[in-house]
Amino acid sequence: MDELERKALEYHSADGVPGKVSVVPTKPCATAEDLALAYTPGVAKPVLKIAENSEDAYRYTSKGNLVAVISNGTAILGLGDRGALASKPVMEGKGVLFKRFADIDVFDIEINEKDPGKIIDIVAAISPTFGGINLEDIKGPECFEIERELIKRCDIPVFHDDQHGTAIIATAGLMNAAEITGKSLEDMVVVVNGAGAAGISCARMFIKAGVRKENLIMLDSKGVIYKGRDNLTPEKAELASDTEARTLAEAVKGADVFMGLSVAGCLKKEMLQSMNSDPIVFAMANPDPEITYEDAVSARPDVIMATGRSDYPNQINNVLGFPFIFRGALDVRATKITENMKMAAAKALAALAHEPITDEVRKAYGGKDFSFGRDYIVPKPFDPRVIEYEAVAVAKAACEDGVARLPITDWDGYRASLKKRMAKYW
Repeated sequence: MDELERKALEYHSADGVPGKVSVVPTKPCATAEDLALAYTPGVAKPVLKIAENSEDAYRYTSKGNLVAVISNGTAILGLGDRGALASKPVMEGKGVLFKRFADIDVFDIEINEKDPGKIIDIVAAISPTFGGINLEDIKGPECFEIERELIKRCDIPVFHDDQHGTAIIATAGLMNAAEITGKSLEDMVVVVNGAGAAGISCARMFIKAGVRKENLIMLDSKGVIYKGRDNLTPEKAELASDTEARTLAEAVKGADVFMGLSVAGCLKKEMLQSMNSDPIVFAMANPDPEITYEDAVSARPDVIMATGRSDYPNQINNVLGFPFIFRGALDVRATKITENMKMAAAKALAALAHEPITDEVRKAYGGKDFSFGRDYIVPKPFDPRVIEYEAVAVAKAACEDGVARLPITDWDGYRASLKKRMAKYW
């Protein structure tokens, strides 16, 4: 047993309380009167109110601040299909992050089912319990169908974090990296290595941000996804390139951006050396990236490098996204999360990285200092301002898109309420 395994297993079983989450009452239950109000006969009163008006569920229950984190365990982190039960530590972990960074309560739900249609039926049937649904670690291409159909069937936000979370943070980083290098998104040649849920969503969002579709080359385990290639899924066919390149080495030659959501070590030094000046490399394979930070910097001192790891500069971490996106969506009772809301989140993160860091951020990262530049293109998760920037941006976009059932008009007041709400965590 290595040191990481020992510490991780101890952490998850410490103090005689297995796991990372629990349910805590928000109202007193210390007297006979409390019991009569919390349960019978008093509980009948809010039941009747909700039966008359479903919106009263937000007034009398926890629905408005409760998110379901749902998985079938078919694509757990970088571990693959390990089954629904084995996904539970990850889903509990998402619950911890929801609570710590956005004060959102979570029920984690592991579904022992692989049939997309059955998963859709199950999740749609339990959706009245929640204010939002976060899908997690469900393999592609099934995840696309599951999310798409649930968005149609549910009147609350449904968000597959493996797709959109990575894409939102990566897009924020790409915007800032482009600014630093003086390149425009529309002129960049972008290579996306990995055509799973995250890779396809990143490619789509890069295009929405300004990258030209004809300048984007995507690869899967069989090589370049080119027009005319046999047996492409609809998602891959959508992003097929008109290119002569067939291998990763051919694709990255003269490229400006490498976005890796694939396997460790696939981007060789000589490949990186063949890219344009100031190459942007987002090597997201975990725990070992497509090229190590050390190899990338030694091969190209002008590289802007990001990974999924916390021990190198520029961590592209989904925790910068989902808690704050749901916070903004829940606070306006959004019926869905729109493309505009996702882009608003990315732009808010990009903007925050330009701001000087605070003492709280410096303290959380061992006294280190950060300033906008090649080694700091996205904010740090422990920056307490992320919620103010991102949740507000998402809520505003929901109001603009007409999906907010409880629109906000006093944005300064909302921002102040977020700071007050999160003060206990800082």
